[in-house]
Amino acid sequence: MPDRARFDPSARFIRVIQTRCDGLVAFEFAVGEPQLFVEMLLPQAQFEEFCERQGVAPTRGPLPAAPEGSAEHEWDWSLQAAREQRFRHEP
Repeated sequence: MPDRARFDPSARFIRVIQTRCDGLVAFEFAVGEPQLFVEMLLPQAQFEEFCERQGVAPTRGPLPAAPEGSAEHEWDWSLQAAREQRFRHEP
């Protein structure tokens, strides 16, 4: 069975999306698999505490894109990307 089939709930992933001017850190948090994440916002101090408690050093930048036309590509999006692409068209 390929390694991808094994789910390890002890693996934790934090990817910083943005450090906002209001002091909040926007980030993705995943357990077991980096592609399955929730988007979160925390003040800087609480974010650092969260990272320490999860035992994870945060990374930056997007995950590698799945190949166009693949089944994985259909799921290759986030709420932040959807907001930017779909809901920022204000008159």
